[in-house]
Amino acid sequence: MKKFKENKFLLSIYYFYISSKDFFSISLIRFTKSLFWYFSDYINYVQKSKTMNDQTKIFCMYPRLNDKTRYTPIEPTYFYQDTWAAKKIFELKPKHHYDVGSSAKTIGIISQFVPTTMVDIRPLEIKLEDLFFKEGSVLSLPFEDHSLESISSLCVVEHIGLGRYGDEIDVLGSEKAISELIRVSASNGIILFSVPIDNENKVFFNAHRAFTREYIMNQFRFCELVEEKYIYGNNIYDNYCPAKGFGTGLFLFKNKKVSKID
Repeated sequence: MKKFKENKFLLSIYYFYISSKDFFSISLIRFTKSLFWYFSDYINYVQKSKTMNDQTKIFCMYPRLNDKTRYTPIEPTYFYQDTWAAKKIFELKPKHHYDVGSSAKTIGIISQFVPTTMVDIRPLEIKLEDLFFKEGSVLSLPFEDHSLESISSLCVVEHIGLGRYGDEIDVLGSEKAISELIRVSASNGIILFSVPIDNENKVFFNAHRAFTREYIMNQFRFCELVEEKYIYGNNIYDNYCPAKGFGTGLFLFKNKKVSKID
């Protein structure tokens, strides 16, 4: 397994296969089995409805075939990351929080406890009290220097510059995005930040980049590290462990310097 993870050619083939499954995801055998239990459940429901004189009519069939699982399906990275960030914002209680590009669902929930402005290149087409939207790019945030006391950007920066979302190819896209987050952060302002981490800086083109802890610390050299967590697999840890390989780093920084960024 270790040799496989270190073989760039085999990994590329594997990731091409994973990506292609999004386009060719139907398994005939699995689909047939799902239809069998679906129609069995349907017949069972109809028979019980007649027995109990249920007055509610079945309007139509609406098969949902992927939800009958033995465990709660969940993506651990976003689960740990979003709950961690929400807890920090609830504890810090800023007058107004700003987020750049993170999960709209998570930010919507946070906005019900702390007034929050979402910044994204894609318009937000729903309305919610205390949730505000401002169109903008993480490469050119629509705020004055050192003006925000609380800002977050979760699993966003690693995508910048790879063209995945229609953005321009820029090998320093991630670094420029980090500089923007620091630029708009006030003195003693809080920055909640997360990116993939690994034992060396890597590009998984065009999905995302991964960074070492040392590299991230250097990018935030104008800031004080208040807290850090690391997600590896289904667990969250207090310490960075290069031997574990690919994971996600969660960082709480405080901006301690508001002079010109080099």
